[in-house]
Order: sequence, then C-alpha cells, then structure tokens
Amino acid sequence: MHVFPLATLDREPSDPANFTGPGSLRRIEGALSADPRVNVYRVHFEARSRTNWHTHSGHQMLFIVEGRCRYQKEGEPVGEAGPGDLIVVEPGENHWHGAAPGGAMTHIALNVNAVTSWGEPVSEDEYDAG
Repeated sequence: MHVFPLATLDREPSDPANFTGPGSLRRIEGALSADPRVNVYRVHFEARSRTNWHTHSGHQMLFIVEGRCRYQKEGEPVGEAGPGDLIVVEPGENHWHGAAPGGAMTHIALNVNAVTSWGEPVSEDEYDAG
C-alpha cells in the first residue's frame, strides 16, 4: 500500500504551450508499482482554463474531484461533468477539457499506455459553445 499525501507532491504550473488560462498539476509518480505505462496527475484549472485540443495513444480517465469540468470530443457538443463523475477518453479521440465558467475545477487524470499529442488551442467560440 502506498499513500501519496497531497502536500508532498510538487505543484507545477500548467504549460502555457498546451493550456489556456491558469492552472497547475501534481504528478503522482509510482502510483502503480512504478509502472511507467500508467501516469497519474492531479490537475487544477481556474475558471475557463482548459487544455488545447489533444489526443492520447492509450486510454485516459478523468475523475472529477471538485468543480465543473467542461469537455468536448471533436465533432460532438460541449458537455459538463461534476464531482464524482468519470470521463473516459478512448485512444485517438481528439478532445479538450477544463474548468467551466463558474469556478475552478480539479480532476485526477489516469493515462494508460498513453503518449499525448498536443494540437491547437480551444478558441473562445468553441469553449463558449457549451
């Protein structure tokens, strides 16, 4: 059994090359027997902050911890999920996710056998389509 106290995890600012707006992440390394094929992140977004469009080569699971998560798969309408909800992203799905307009949001991202390929920023019009 391993415990990862939040206070012991380094807080990194979100990368402005791949995120719009302020946010941060904490890498939870070694969560599954140091298996490098599984990466876990606790990601915090301020209101309206979001990722760029991106894909993953493997599955991604987003567990919403607090706030409202705004998300979109390319070609589908913008959706929202709340605390306790789980979003599963299939390999190769072009998508984005971030905080809804009303406040901050935090999710735990679990990436399995996944390399991320980053795309263009999500425009204000795309974000506001929700």
